[in-house]
Amino acid sequence: MSRDGFMEVCERILGLLPSGAEAQVTVNRGHSGLTRFANSYIHQNVAEEAVSVRLKVALDGRVATAGTNQSDDEALDRLVGATVAAAKLRPVDPAWAGMAPAAPAPDVEHYDEATATADPDARARAVRAFVDAGDGLSAAGYCDTTGSIVAFANTAGQRLDGRMSRATISGIHQTPTSEGVGGQTSALLGELDAGAEGTRAAAKARAGAEVVDIEPGVYEVVLEPDCVANMLGFIASSGFNAKAVQEDRSFVHLGEQQFDERITIFDDATDPRTIGFLFDAEGTPRRPLDFVRGGVTTGIAHDRRTAARSGTGSTGHASMMGESFGAAPANLFLAEGETSLEELIGAVERGLLVSNFHYTRILDPKTQVVTGLTRSGVFLVEDGKVGGAVSNLRFTQSYVGALAPGKVKGVGSDGRLVSGYHVPSLHLAGWNFTGGAKG
Repeated sequence: MSRDGFMEVCERILGLLPSGAEAQVTVNRGHSGLTRFANSYIHQNVAEEAVSVRLKVALDGRVATAGTNQSDDEALDRLVGATVAAAKLRPVDPAWAGMAPAAPAPDVEHYDEATATADPDARARAVRAFVDAGDGLSAAGYCDTTGSIVAFANTAGQRLDGRMSRATISGIHQTPTSEGVGGQTSALLGELDAGAEGTRAAAKARAGAEVVDIEPGVYEVVLEPDCVANMLGFIASSGFNAKAVQEDRSFVHLGEQQFDERITIFDDATDPRTIGFLFDAEGTPRRPLDFVRGGVTTGIAHDRRTAARSGTGSTGHASMMGESFGAAPANLFLAEGETSLEELIGAVERGLLVSNFHYTRILDPKTQVVTGLTRSGVFLVEDGKVGGAVSNLRFTQSYVGALAPGKVKGVGSDGRLVSGYHVPSLHLAGWNFTGGAKG
């Protein structure tokens, strides 16, 4: 189907609904390809193309949702019939906020046709660059590409469509006793510098071939972007989510200086450095939103349900996971500073350089205490110079506490896209390591 064809499917479904029904329809077609490698050889290529149709119906406040992966007339008839029947059986939802009104989305697309339709040869070239950068080491990882087209329509007159693409190279280089990690994500496969990421991973692997144990304790740290993205994910989903705030599960206190003045966090789907669509799961256009400005918490993300409860408007952050999750910041940025990674390290008297976090789990959303492990490279830093590698460590640390006023000693200029978030390295005054990887 073409983009026009997607909207035609939406209109056909809306035309099948009973009089008085409220409804929204989302039609999505996605093409994805994955190239995996291990022992420095490609061992798998897979591709998938799928269409999904999702319908939400509200009958006098009784709401039901269903979906199908077919778009023929018979399948659409079944979808409408099943969803309407389910809605009639549901109790009235007292928090139902209705459908998104008609409003234009920003005229921006994070889309590249060559990425969306990339073949195995295109991904293999990225893999080759990553592998060749670690001459003599064993490489493993993947390169994937995705392209999606989506159309949205509802009974309130909202009509939107859009396209997005994404490409990722992610991998490790290994010695017999160590590994180093590297990776990049972009809307354009051609923008990935897989060779540079392979070089970074190989250097960490070689530097970490011999490790020493250190005593647990609070250490000054430089956290590279992979670690910072992990932090931002927990802070956003459990903190800036208006549902968590309304249910008193969030750390957020609007208007208070909860972060160091060096910290600014915002969401902007129009920024060319990010990826994704320009409207949310409810058809509300995404708009730029500040969460933290100069350390002061200034905003939270709303969907229609939380916005109605607060007497405000949706910020365009309704999640595909539904109302039970709440609002999901999707295009987050932690603003970069003007300090290079080398300069951040150079300012450390005695501490640790941490490449990556692994197996992180939140213990208390209210205080943002998270436990997890380091992974793929931890190095001792003394008098501003990187020394020997350290065995992986377990930590138990409040993510918000680590970014509190006076705790951020430097913000890097090396921002990059990690797990959908654009983040730099950070130099922090203290991080609570509680033991080795085994306990």
